[in-house]
Amino acid sequence: MHDQPRYKPLARSDFYPDQRSSRPLIPGTVPRGHLDADTYFYSGKIGNNPGDVMPFPVTMDVLERGQQRFNIYCAPCHSRVGDGNGMIVQRGFRRPPSYHIERLRKAPLGYFFDVITNGFGAMPDYKAQVPVADRWKIIAYIRALQLSQGATLADLPPAERNQVLPPLPQPAPGESNPVLPQRQVPAGGVTGGGQPQ
Repeated sequence: MHDQPRYKPLARSDFYPDQRSSRPLIPGTVPRGHLDADTYFYSGKIGNNPGDVMPFPVTMDVLERGQQRFNIYCAPCHSRVGDGNGMIVQRGFRRPPSYHIERLRKAPLGYFFDVITNGFGAMPDYKAQVPVADRWKIIAYIRALQLSQGATLADLPPAERNQVLPPLPQPAPGESNPVLPQRQVPAGGVTGGGQPQ
């Protein structure tokens, strides 16, 4: 059984009238699991341009799966915060760009999908290792990373903003402005390291 007689794919065969060893599908056959009817989901493109919408809703489960896959496949080079200083880079390999540069903050989601699928520059493709749905989940997590490193308090809804900021002291009845405590600097001043002398 080690060396079986067999045809290589697309090899010539005298057995069949069309002389093809690979037999065509029966007309009307729909392959299960390979229909790929949603072009955007499988390519990240609308026409020839990268799209900028997620093909499914982003939930906490999606982000958690994206984080898990990111930490496995992406963090060794890109680092867990996406700054491009992963362990592989620290060992002397080429540094990828940070996800936090303006060019990648503005890049459409389909661009990231294409790079994960087909590779770019020194980055190899990951289409064999990362299933399509997981690629999109990684992209959702990359957007969350980008937001985490560049978000401001103005980006939060007012109700959540109040949870982050401590409440401002309110004036007592009859007072116009509350007196806020001031930081006291010792008489010797502050050294260059920011420590009192």
